[in-house]
Amino acid sequence: MSLELEQEVSLKEQFEELMIREDKLEIQEFLNNQNISDVAELVYEFPDYESQMLANMSVHRAASVFKILDLPTQKQIIKELPPFKTAELLNELPADDRTSFLEELPGSVVRELIKLLNPEERKITLSLLGYPENSIGRLMTPDYVYIYPHNTVAEVFDTIRKYGKDSETINVLYIINEKGELVDDIRIRDIILAAPDKKVEEIIDGRFIALNVYDDQETANEAFKMNNRVALPVVSNTNKLLGIVTIDDVLWVANEEFSEDMQKMGGTEALDEPYIETPIFKLFKKRVVWLIILFFGELLTISAMQGYQDEIAKVVVLATFIPLIISSGGNSGSQASTLIIQAMALGEISIADWWRIMRREIVSGLLLGSSLCIIALSVIFVWSSFTTTFGDHAMLIGLTVGCSLIGIVLWGTLMGSMLPLILKRLGADPAASSTPFVATLVDVTGLLIYFSMAYLFLSGVLL
Repeated sequence: MSLELEQEVSLKEQFEELMIREDKLEIQEFLNNQNISDVAELVYEFPDYESQMLANMSVHRAASVFKILDLPTQKQIIKELPPFKTAELLNELPADDRTSFLEELPGSVVRELIKLLNPEERKITLSLLGYPENSIGRLMTPDYVYIYPHNTVAEVFDTIRKYGKDSETINVLYIINEKGELVDDIRIRDIILAAPDKKVEEIIDGRFIALNVYDDQETANEAFKMNNRVALPVVSNTNKLLGIVTIDDVLWVANEEFSEDMQKMGGTEALDEPYIETPIFKLFKKRVVWLIILFFGELLTISAMQGYQDEIAKVVVLATFIPLIISSGGNSGSQASTLIIQAMALGEISIADWWRIMRREIVSGLLLGSSLCIIALSVIFVWSSFTTTFGDHAMLIGLTVGCSLIGIVLWGTLMGSMLPLILKRLGADPAASSTPFVATLVDVTGLLIYFSMAYLFLSGVLL
C-alpha cells in the first residue's frame, strides 16, 4: 500500500473515531489542522456529516472548503446548516464565489439567503447579480487593493498592510485617479524594488489591459491566456475600476464552457447541473429536442432513397454500399467539425480565416476521399474474384463507389468545417453544429452524390 493511500485511510479512521467520541473541541482542532483539499475529500466520503464538518471549522477555513465543493454538496450543506452558521459562511465567502453559488439557486431561495448577509456584503452581492448572466461582472470580485499616482512607495505599503488581508490578491495593485478611473496596474515586485520616497506615478508606464464588465466571460479566458496574468482589472464603459477577475475563476469558467461544448457536440442541450443530479424529466427535455430535429433530418434521407427505388431495384448491389457511403461522409464531417470548434475555442482561428480553412479542407477532403477510394476499389476487385455479386461490371461498380467516396468525404469535410464558422457569424454557438447534426446533413447529400455517380458510370449498362 502506498504512503499516500495509507495517509488517506488513516485520515478517515481518525475522523470516524472523533465522530464516535463526539468531542467537538477535538473535531474542530482536527479539521482545522487538515489541508483544505483533505477536508473536502472527507466531506465527500462522509455525506451524513458534511454540514457538521463545516460547522465545526473556523469560518475562514469553512469558506475555503465550501467554495471548492461541487454544487449539489454546497446546496445540501446550506440546507442543513443553522441560519446563523449559514450567515457566517456566506458573509465569509469571496463575493465572486458567493455570486456564482447564488446564481445557481431558485430566486426565492436567493432572496432568503441575501437577507442573511450583512449590509455591505448584501450590497456587493446584489450589484454582482445585477450584471447579465455569463458576463464578466458576475465573475469579478471587489476585493482588491487600489492606490493613487501621488502615493509614495512607503504609503503604498501602509495601504497594503491596512487592506491587503481582505484582498483577493496583492500580486498586482491598481492605480486610479480621483474620479475612480483606472490609470494603470503595477506588480508588487516593482513596488518592493523601488525607493520608499519614490512616487507611484514615477514607476508606472500607463500600459495596462482591462476587461469590460459587460463582456462575455470567454473574453476573460482569452485575455488571461494571451497576457500571462494572475488577475485583471474590470472597468465600466467609462473606465471606472469596478473590480478584478482572478485566474482561478477564469479556469473554473473554462472548465464549464468545455463541458457545455462537449454536451452540445454530442447532440444535446448543455446541462445546468451534474448529470447524476439532473432530474430525469429535465434530462429528457434536454435530449429530446435534438433527437426530434435529427429524426426529421433523417426523414429526408428516406425521401432521397425513395427517389432512387427503381435504380436500387435494377442494381441491388448499390444498396449494399449505402451504409458505407453515408457513414464515411458523416465521419469526415464530424472530424472537421470537432477540429474547427476546438480551434475556435482555443483562439487559433477566427471567422476571418474562413478562406484559408476552406482551402485546407478541400485538400484534406480530396486526400482522405482518395485514400478511401483506393481501399474501396481494392476490396471490390478482391471481392469480385471470389463471388459473382458484381457480374462483369466490377470495374464500373468500383468506380461508382470509389468516386462517390471522394465526393462525399470532400463534401463532409467542407460542411463540417464551414458550419461552425457560419453559426459563429450568425451569433450562435459553434458547438451547436454537433456531430449528429453534421452527420445527418451529409447523409442526405451523400445519397444524391452516390446515385449521381451511379448514373454517370452505370447509365446504359445496368441502369
